[in-house]
Amino acid sequence: MRIVLLAGGVGGARFTRGLLDHLVASGTAADVTVVANTGDDIWMNGLRLCPDLDTMMYTLGGGIHEEQGWGRADESRRVADELDAYGVGVAWFTLGDLDLATHIARTQLLREGNSLSAATARLCARWKPGVRLLPMSDEPVETHVRLAGSDQLMHFEEWWVRLRATVPAQEFVQSGVEDASPAPGVLDAIRDADVVVLPPSNPVVSIGTILGVPGIRDAVRETSGRVVGVSPIIGGAAVRGMAAACLTTIGVATSADAVAVHYGPRSRGGLLDAWLVDETDAVLVPGLAADGIPCRAVPLWLRDTASSARLAADALAMAERD
Repeated sequence: MRIVLLAGGVGGARFTRGLLDHLVASGTAADVTVVANTGDDIWMNGLRLCPDLDTMMYTLGGGIHEEQGWGRADESRRVADELDAYGVGVAWFTLGDLDLATHIARTQLLREGNSLSAATARLCARWKPGVRLLPMSDEPVETHVRLAGSDQLMHFEEWWVRLRATVPAQEFVQSGVEDASPAPGVLDAIRDADVVVLPPSNPVVSIGTILGVPGIRDAVRETSGRVVGVSPIIGGAAVRGMAAACLTTIGVATSADAVAVHYGPRSRGGLLDAWLVDETDAVLVPGLAADGIPCRAVPLWLRDTASSARLAADALAMAERD
């Protein structure tokens, strides 16, 4: 089975870990490719940070800080403290010492002329995530936020981490996305997939940014495999983070059915063949079916390894339904 996921950070990584656990437990032979959002990438202290690639790599490789969902376990911050002492630290984005080693290695590989794809493969050789992890593009793409009532733009990470998305955004600007091209292997993986999964990642600035790379949205529409999405919204609230603020910015209600309609049914030019909502949103199933999106209500909370594996099994089951 050839499975492709378009994924952002914590939700996408935990879902993917559950998928791998389910495949092993069920004895299913599969080739799994993860196309990761790189719109959150940022230069900081002279280093290239790729938050979603690293969260996926650490989570699947066993090095993630489980409570946070991002960053390394057993982390320290001696370097960050020294940077603060020199007056060049970034107070709102603390880099741990172990995490810094990853950023230093990536930056060195990039400056030696390696593509982001090649650098990611080198880093994954250490972590052995069990998937083929691809950036959405080798060209730099950065998501910026235009604050409401202002022409001011700031990097998405600053709006998300420092401001906690509390300052209303007027729009999101994906700098460089129009001139970017999919990383090698991305389009072939999507087109040849048996199943494409849109996991519970942010539909605006994670999956939405991936789909903004020219060619990727069309590849999802044209794939011969089934496209299954998992709602990032449960009971009218985001599962994690401040996704509601992002949805509000683009005029989409914070609800499981509104996000599904935002993606749209593939039978009508959209992306979805099927959609999973939480049991608390079961009332939405008939309406989505009427909109051309087959839907099922299942437990969506990724509370532990077992619940993540069950959700992944439910997603694959939806892909097999007529």
